[in-house]
Amino acid sequence: MRKNRLEFDVILDQDKNPVKIVMNSSDQQAVDVSLKSLFISAFDQKKNSTLTLDLWTKDMMVNEMYVMFHQTLLSMSDTLERSTGHDKLSGALKDYCAFFAEQTEILKKK
Repeated sequence: MRKNRLEFDVILDQDKNPVKIVMNSSDQQAVDVSLKSLFISAFDQKKNSTLTLDLWTKDMMVNEMYVMFHQTLLSMSDTLERSTGHDKLSGALKDYCAFFAEQTEILKKK
């Protein structure tokens, strides 16, 4: 069995707020990738609950955060449909994503 490692280095300011986040992987697919934000969700099988970690740097703009949330929610919708086959729930989440994009005005009008 092969083991890979994904590492996140978080550089903090004097108030312990992230100023820089860098990602590297042991397989070299990610080398010194500079991130403005990081969301991690993991399911703890013993506690039957989700653990989350969300960090963002001081220079991440609100509009960038909106874009990240929108893209993350769309990805979650795709994963939900692929993993469960529940297209109605996935579609409802995509409908919310459209509403979210409209409210935040992150998509260009055609």
